[in-house]
Amino acid sequence: MTHRLLLVGGGGHATVVAEAARAGHRAGAGAGTGAGPIHPAGVLDDHERPRVCAADEPLERLGTLGDFAAVVTGHDGWILALGDVALRRGVLDAIGTCPVPALRVVHPASVRSGSATIDAGAFIGPGAIVQAGASVGPHAIVNSGAIVEHDCRVGANSHLGPRSTIGGGVTVGRDVLVGLGACVLPGVRVGAGSVIGAGAVVIRDVPEGARVVGVPARSVG
Repeated sequence: MTHRLLLVGGGGHATVVAEAARAGHRAGAGAGTGAGPIHPAGVLDDHERPRVCAADEPLERLGTLGDFAAVVTGHDGWILALGDVALRRGVLDAIGTCPVPALRVVHPASVRSGSATIDAGAFIGPGAIVQAGASVGPHAIVNSGAIVEHDCRVGANSHLGPRSTIGGGVTVGRDVLVGLGACVLPGVRVGAGSVIGAGAVVIRDVPEGARVVGVPARSVG
């Protein structure tokens, strides 16, 4: 049985999520809940012509982000398809408790250890690797080619950008952005709401709400 997925957001990241869901459907991959394959069925976006509606396999725009409660009931699950961490957090807070489950989307070209945990609403992109004992929290993003090493903890709604790497035993708090190509050394703790700049190399713990850049990474506020 194919399950209808509602995408919340219709920009560039939504096109990636939609293609991953379709690839998983073609490969016979499950939704991550034991429910069977999933397929994108529609999108909510505040723009009248969201990018995902103009893709090779366009999705129907069913309303704005504010229409979530009225629209989601016609679907079997939903996923945040927005890349911006702050915007995602605002939408999640507005949604609150929802009777329709959030579904995870795991691209079939990713690699996930059998002992790893991927929570509801998470997205694992093509080429991403989630190693043994790692956990990816609700609504988190492990983007294209990102690596989550063994025993890492990725907090809810955090976004690991393309080709970023977090070493073994790293803890990433909720609502964190790890920029493209950034590297977090093993055992480091990254505080909630912090931002790690693209290409940064993080060698020590990052406080909550901090912004760090450079090699080695240093705080810029």
